[in-house]
Amino acid sequence: MVARFGLILGVVGVLAMLGGEATQACCPAPPRGKPVVNADQTVIILWDAATKMQHFIRKASFKSEADDFGFIVPSPTQPELDESGNDAFPYLYDITKPEIKKVARGEPIGCLACTKAAPGRGDAKSEPKEPEVKVLQEKLVAGFRATVLEAKSATALVEWLKDNDYAYSPEIEAWAKPYVDGGWKFTALKVAKDKDAKENKGVTASALRISFKTDRPVFPYREPDYKSAAEKLDAKGRVLRIYFLGDARYQGELTKENPWTGTVAWSGKLSAEQRKAVLEKLKLPETTGPAEWWLTEFEDNWPYKVAPADVYFSKAANQDAVKREPIIQYVSAPVPTDGATYALAAAIVIVPVWMRLRRREPSRKDL
Repeated sequence: MVARFGLILGVVGVLAMLGGEATQACCPAPPRGKPVVNADQTVIILWDAATKMQHFIRKASFKSEADDFGFIVPSPTQPELDESGNDAFPYLYDITKPEIKKVARGEPIGCLACTKAAPGRGDAKSEPKEPEVKVLQEKLVAGFRATVLEAKSATALVEWLKDNDYAYSPEIEAWAKPYVDGGWKFTALKVAKDKDAKENKGVTASALRISFKTDRPVFPYREPDYKSAAEKLDAKGRVLRIYFLGDARYQGELTKENPWTGTVAWSGKLSAEQRKAVLEKLKLPETTGPAEWWLTEFEDNWPYKVAPADVYFSKAANQDAVKREPIIQYVSAPVPTDGATYALAAAIVIVPVWMRLRRREPSRKDL
């Protein structure tokens, strides 16, 4: 459910580029050459600065011609995986949506893909060597078959993907290298399209929560080179929306040379009742995160191009609240129906006119 780290994962079409026959799986493998790219993404990041714990919940969608595909989610440390609720997304949307002001006119996973064990790397005649790719955890969660991996090299990771029926390519290896070099872990997941929606290239996955320790909250912004796949799928534009929950207003940074294109659409404090409601919808205990929450919503017209870095978040120097401009709806003024209203209007208009006319009448002395 998360495609690049829930972030963006490097989305990879299952067997999309594999040569030869597919290994056994309970979902049909797609034909070779079926592209997959991330489409619009909505993410919730809950950051606990005191414990250095980040909870990442992603509402992901994809564009693909493949009936089933997998993807990989990188994280700085080994993650905890759990099912999360989808209800938090519309709830946060309602909090940050623009106010509607009425003004009278005139007033200013379907099927779970099976995997096979990674082949051993050691020589059977010698002492076993530590595998180049270590499986840290396997888990069925939120309708996914998830495998948490640790890789010694990007090449070894790509070999594991190949052996386990994920797409592999030089682009994916290039995408993975910075994460491998940084000691990040990888969560490999598989998802299937709805069989009743074969003509629909869009795929929406269920909500999965990925929690991990990190010194700084992060959204892995890097992706494999999607240019050719995006062109084939006619994917020209997409929106990345991040609801960032923390102890203050935060800002996102890419690099000094390439500032992040995300902008703040809404930012403000949440009430205790709103905090409790969000935690319930995310299926998290009330002790999760800071005692008082500040919500910042970011909007990014996310381009289909290779990013130079990931987006890291830090407290913003500007701690002012931000609200969307209200939506003005002009309505016709209601017509009064009670006699008292008309009587009052008559008194306001007729009496002053009558008084002016009285002053203009000649007195008896003038006659």
